[in-house]
Amino acid sequence: MNQQKRIEILTRLRDANPHPTTELQYNSVFELLIAVILSAQATDVGVNKATAKLFPVANTPQAILDLGIDGLKSYIKTIGLYNSKAENIMKTCRDLVEKYNGEVPESREALEALAGVGRKTANVVLNTAFGWPTIAVDTHIFRVANRTGFAPGKDVLAVEKKLLKVVPDEFKVDVHHWLILHGRYTCVARKPRCGACLIEDLCEFKEKTEY
Repeated sequence: MNQQKRIEILTRLRDANPHPTTELQYNSVFELLIAVILSAQATDVGVNKATAKLFPVANTPQAILDLGIDGLKSYIKTIGLYNSKAENIMKTCRDLVEKYNGEVPESREALEALAGVGRKTANVVLNTAFGWPTIAVDTHIFRVANRTGFAPGKDVLAVEKKLLKVVPDEFKVDVHHWLILHGRYTCVARKPRCGACLIEDLCEFKEKTEY
């Protein structure tokens, strides 16, 4: 795909949604971090249902530590892998209290050292909470980048590197959200809704569908 086409795609996505953000519900950097940890292999809708009950009761590292692991599990047991996520969240809260005075650090290295936080989660927090031009590649972005021809790559890291290379700076902060939302609602996994797609004429996918 040539760069002119990429810029047109990004321009259309921006025009349609000038201020995109995550669909995870949060009111602080810490709440966002916990929601993103919980969202691995889970839906944002499912995470939001659980955190709507958890956060009014405990929305700081110390408050979650005070709940205890069983108390935390009682709020998140509807989410897949909740046992291991609960353990990771407790470790992360302990580190935040002991090392960072209860604050979420604005550093990739520090974030990735937290339990349950990998590169993708760190990218989401740095981008959404701190406005860094990072691109967290999830299954939606991986699919859209490869299917459209926008930034093909054999794995998520390859796609991330390609996106960072080809996306102009003016679009970098928001591209992560545009591509996720596009993959979630239009360029869906089984049968993409090509007929309802605002970038269909620019997309290089060969097997377009009517709807």
